[in-house]
This record gives sequence, C-alpha cells and structure tokens, in this order.
Amino acid sequence: MARAKVILNPYAGRWKGQRSVPAVEAALKEAGVDFDLVCTAGPDHAIALAREAALEGYSPVVAAGGDGTIGEVVNGLMQAAGSDQVAGPLAIIPLGSANDFTQTLGTPASLQEACQLLRTGQVRTIDVGRVNERYFINDVGVGFEPQVTLESRKIKRLRGKLIYLVAVLRAVRDPLQAHMTIEWDDGQGVSKPILMVSVANGRCTGGFWLTPYAELDDGELDFIFADAMSRLQILLFLPKVMRGTHLDEDPVTHGRTRRIVITSDDPLPVVADGEIMTTAAHRLEIEALPSRMQVLC
Repeated sequence: MARAKVILNPYAGRWKGQRSVPAVEAALKEAGVDFDLVCTAGPDHAIALAREAALEGYSPVVAAGGDGTIGEVVNGLMQAAGSDQVAGPLAIIPLGSANDFTQTLGTPASLQEACQLLRTGQVRTIDVGRVNERYFINDVGVGFEPQVTLESRKIKRLRGKLIYLVAVLRAVRDPLQAHMTIEWDDGQGVSKPILMVSVANGRCTGGFWLTPYAELDDGELDFIFADAMSRLQILLFLPKVMRGTHLDEDPVTHGRTRRIVITSDDPLPVVADGEIMTTAAHRLEIEALPSRMQVLC
C-alpha cells in the first residue's frame, strides 16, 4: 500500500477538525495506514496541498473535513491529473457540520470505520462537475442556497445541521429572487424570477435532499430550480425539500443534463461544495465530466 496524504481542515465542523487531530492519527495507526498528515492554513490551501500530494505519488489523498474541504481536495486532484485523465484516488474522513457528499457516497460516519476504508475500501470511479473554471463533487447552488450559506457563517454558537436550519429561517426573511435565464442541453430553457437553482452530482446539501435521485456515476448532473415565491410559500416548501418530496411541486422544474448555463443581469451568489464561490456571478457554465474521479468507499 502506498503512503496516504491526509489533508485536514482544522476549522471543519466549527474547529471539530482541530480537536480531532489526535483521534484521527490514532484511528489511522490502529487501521495500519502509513500516512503523512498536514493541516490547512486557510481557504484554497487544500487545493495546493492535494495537487502536490498527487504529483508526489501519495495514494490515496485524504480529505479530512467537511464538504468544502472535499471540494478543495477534488480541485487539487483534478489539476494534478490534467485534461481528460482520471484523478485520485480520493478518500474521505468526514469531520464537517453537514457531511452532505458522504451521505451519497456512503462513507461511514464513524472515524474508525472511515479510516479503515483507507486499507479495505473499494475503488469506485465517479463523475465530477465543473462550474466555469472550478470543479465540484457534490453540488452548485445559485440564489437561496448561497444565501443560506452566508447566513450560516454568522451563526457562532450552534453546531451540526442545526446551523443550516436556523440559517434557512434567516434567509427566508429577505430571499434574493433574481431574474435568471436557464438553458440546458436538450434545448429547453426559461427566463424568469427564480428563488433557487441546484445542479448536483450528489443528493443532499445542508441536510436538504434537493436532488434525491442523483447518481454519482451516470455521466449527468441532476438539476432543480424553483420559481420565485412569497415568504409563506417558501416556509411551506422547505419541509418538503428536507424530505426530498418537492420535485412534483408546481414551482419546481427538475431534470438531468450534461450541461446547463445560467445567466442574469443581477449579481448572483454561488456556492460550490458548501463554500461561497462568488457573490456576483453573471454567467455560469456548468457541465458534467463523466468518470473522472476515483474514490474509496
């Protein structure tokens, strides 16, 4: 077995990552994993660390953190692999607040079991998404979802998925509902005020099952968008999103696509794998990159 590179985000899970370093090291040693562990020092640091680790021959490269950490490691691995090559293998030790992507992948929540997968896990090849020049592994959200992410950053005393529930309620007070033009690859399109758009490889984001039937290896991305709504309509709509029963509601359009383009004259906030990518996008080109990432699961 090659040596693993563990890239740990100390801020993951509101400093759960930092508190977990001794336990992660102990669990890896107990599992018999040969590893080097490094902590990230700030935003996008995991991208550089993962790129270097892949080029230096570490295998697997391990994202120890939440969805944002996983997304950064994916970007580093894709950069190292280059055009049209399969990246990875990637392994995950979930330490985040929501751990959305691992719910689709099936990574164990137990630290010991997740570390054991570095030795016993099977390699699975899955799709990756790209939004403009950035890669993503779970989802891209436009409109309401990044509003919720921005609100969640203001919440200091809560932990886990409760952060996102409170952030949702705060975002409902003044939801951004920009006029967007959305076109996808079978020639369909709309142009109207939109509450939210989610384009996803995974099924869950922030504990909400926005794209409950998404598959990681079908060569396509699932998408949904919801028309503009009143505050009361949003409040009635959200419980259905939490259960994943919202797809047949009147305000929702959903489907699968290889490519989707979103444009707006208004500045759009965008979140990719749980991290704010920008707050002022005007054009987003999103595409599926089939079978581009090896993961251990």
